[in-house]
Order: sequence, then structure tokens, then C-alpha cells
Amino acid sequence: MALRCLRLRPVLSARRTFSTTRIARSDALFVHRDTPYNNSKIPFKFTPENLKLAQEIISHYPSQYKKAAVIPLLDLGQRQNKGWTSISVMNYVAQLLDLPPMRVYEVATFYTMFNREPIGDNFVQVCTTTPCMLRDGYKILDVIKDHLKIGVGETTKDGKFTLVEVECQGACSNAPMMVVGDDFYEDLTPETTKKILDAFAKGQKPKPGPQSGRHTSENSAGLTSLTSKPYGPGEHCLPEFS
Repeated sequence: MALRCLRLRPVLSARRTFSTTRIARSDALFVHRDTPYNNSKIPFKFTPENLKLAQEIISHYPSQYKKAAVIPLLDLGQRQNKGWTSISVMNYVAQLLDLPPMRVYEVATFYTMFNREPIGDNFVQVCTTTPCMLRDGYKILDVIKDHLKIGVGETTKDGKFTLVEVECQGACSNAPMMVVGDDFYEDLTPETTKKILDAFAKGQKPKPGPQSGRHTSENSAGLTSLTSKPYGPGEHCLPEFS
């Protein structure tokens, strides 16, 4: 029986092509580069008052877990450093907590609450997430941009304002809203927004909270529930359970 010889053809290996990922255009995704205003040679340490507060914060954690204080200490350092977290602040916190600096860098670059660049005297954060978007949050953002003559991520020439766009700030019932410093300004309109900014520009502190006249987040139509005396325990139970 004749055997048919099979001639095997060489298999060409697949050729890999070069590819690149999409450029991440974000002001929050960047690595540190030394600048005249942000480098490790610029000294930083807590004031005596803040050092005492830092030691109090650290004391709340077991000694083997004092690294858990990194977020509150970075926040304390940012507040002392005029609202932003420099490389010197991070290095100081690492030294205070006996941590490798990289462990602190990881935290500071992950959380958006830590500003990696200097900011203005008034840090304006405008929410444009769904509830605020549906209540003209983008209109409020445009009003601020036009009124301050800056774009998102920019600071006014006089250094009084820095504007950023953020995700939910947790005041959805009072949308649209913005945060200036640590204070919430809610139920905004273009007019009330300009009034608030003008007050800050003059060095004043406008009253935070809803700008519509309501006290907190109560219904604008008035009380619609719990309008009668609540019934007592067992009032609507079946007789056999009374």
C-alpha cells in the first residue's frame, strides 16, 4: 500500500504590531516634576499648633497602624500650605508616620481632595453630576466662567479664585450647587451665583446653604408628609396579635 507523503507548509508566525493607548487628558493624571515653587528642597513642617493636632490624630490609631492617619495629616498639611499639597508636604507626612514616601504619594495622587498645584484664595468646585446637570448645573458653571473670566482648572489673575468641575458633592436635593472652600452653596441661580462670587471677591463671607430661602432640603411646596399625629404601637395589628 503506497503511502502518500504530506508536505507540510511552514506556519508563519503572526507579526505583532505596535499600538498605543489613548492619551489620558486629565488635569489629575500627572507625575511630579520639580518646579521653582514645588520641589523637595522647599522646607515644610507643621506649626506648633498643627503638630500638636497631628499628634492627637495619630494617637487615635494603634501604634502599629499609625499609617492610617495619612489622609487627615495630608489634609492638615494642605490647609497649612494654602490649600494645596506640595511634594514637601508629602515628604514631611511620610517622615512623621515613618512611611516610605511612595506610600504617601500613592494616597495624595489618588484622592482628588488633594490639590497638586497651587490654588486661589477661594476654591470653587461646581457639581455637574446628573441631579445638578438636570437643574442647570452646566449653566451655573458657564455663569462662573464668564463672571470670573477663567476656564475650568484655571485661576484668576488676581489669585482670588480657582475653578474646577467635580462629581457629586452629596447635596442632590438642593441642586444645582457649588462648594467654595469648605462651605456648600445650594439652590443656585445665575443671579445668586454672581452675588456669592462678588461677596468673596470683596473679602466677605456669604451665608452658606440654600440660597432659595428654605432652611435645609425641605420640600419647596411645604410639608406634604407626617402632617398628622403618628399612630402608636399595635394600633393596626390584628386582634390576635394585640
